[in-house]
Amino acid sequence: MNREVLTPTVQRFLLEKANADPRKIALSKSPFEKVSSSDLATQIESRQKAKKKLPLWFHSDSIYYPPSISIEQASSEPTALYKSKLIPENETVIDLTGGFGVDTFYFSLRAKVVVHCEINPELSSIAAHNTKQLGRNNIQFINGNGIDYIINNEDSYNTIFVDPSRRVNTKKVFKLDDCEPNIIQNQDELLKKSQQVIIKTSPLLDISLSISQLKHVKEVHIISLKNECKELLFILEKDFVGIPVIHAALINDSKEYIFSFSETEEKESSFQIEEPLQYLYDPDVAILKAGCFKLLAQRYMLKKLNLNTHLYTSNNKIESFPGRVFKVKETFEYKEFKKTKANLSANVIAKNFPLNVENLRKKHKIEESENDFIFFCKTSNDKLSVIIAERV
Repeated sequence: MNREVLTPTVQRFLLEKANADPRKIALSKSPFEKVSSSDLATQIESRQKAKKKLPLWFHSDSIYYPPSISIEQASSEPTALYKSKLIPENETVIDLTGGFGVDTFYFSLRAKVVVHCEINPELSSIAAHNTKQLGRNNIQFINGNGIDYIINNEDSYNTIFVDPSRRVNTKKVFKLDDCEPNIIQNQDELLKKSQQVIIKTSPLLDISLSISQLKHVKEVHIISLKNECKELLFILEKDFVGIPVIHAALINDSKEYIFSFSETEEKESSFQIEEPLQYLYDPDVAILKAGCFKLLAQRYMLKKLNLNTHLYTSNNKIESFPGRVFKVKETFEYKEFKKTKANLSANVIAKNFPLNVENLRKKHKIEESENDFIFFCKTSNDKLSVIIAERV
């Protein structure tokens, strides 16, 4: 961490060049003796990446930015805020893989004390500096391996939070026992030192497999931000025995909606198949990742287009549906659509259909459009169908 970056002259330069191309800055001669062009480029690039993802940091003075990969790996502010609500108020929390410190910061707004562990010494220093700039004084910083620290430390905490690295030896891994640290091997030790363990994982992780590998899983949270699945959270509670509750958390701007259920509820639910009616419903990605297909139809009194087509329909508009709602304009059998439609412009969505979106666009010469949608899918009796609809 080059503290010369924080001098007023350099900070003014960085603000003046806030929208500059970092590559050009890196190739230019630095105007500062003690700050390299590479240092300047890193600050500018990472700050640009933080603008939408981390507005609090972006709009604060004298924030020091790490290489952009750390910003990319950090939680966004909305997802960090969501996680902070999962810990009890005025209790102790330890973040074993603190990184840039976004989750730690939001935990500190609710917890009594938070410990931030980070194995990378520079990243640990950066997080500590930024915390002071953001006015938090209830965070302790430990530069070291979080797992080793918690095992060798006699202290206990109400909550342990860990975000295992999904990149090991430069390769991406997707199984929980391939990540570092290996939570499967260390879960017993972690539960000895805490009442609950919150594990953040990739949204690509298999939920059922992970539940079977972990012990005392009380809850699973699937977090989506503007219909993009961002992360999975597994909450282990000491001595918990039972069926985990699954929460699909939909975050959109300042709004938050949570759809909760158990696997037992989903298995015991039923639904009816129906051809497209007046309204069409496309579930949020968090609902789909959660595997809630039958119960969704039952709770909202909707019909399903096909057993394996996760689109729903009704004659009455359901305002509270957790996903996108469309007004059906026309419905065709695919063989008829091929004969009659030309010069179309629409968003194309393919669900349970033999051709993907790219191939459908090329084949039918469909241009992009903001308001109109064309769904290619299987409906009752596996019939290939086309639904033209508009967003409502």
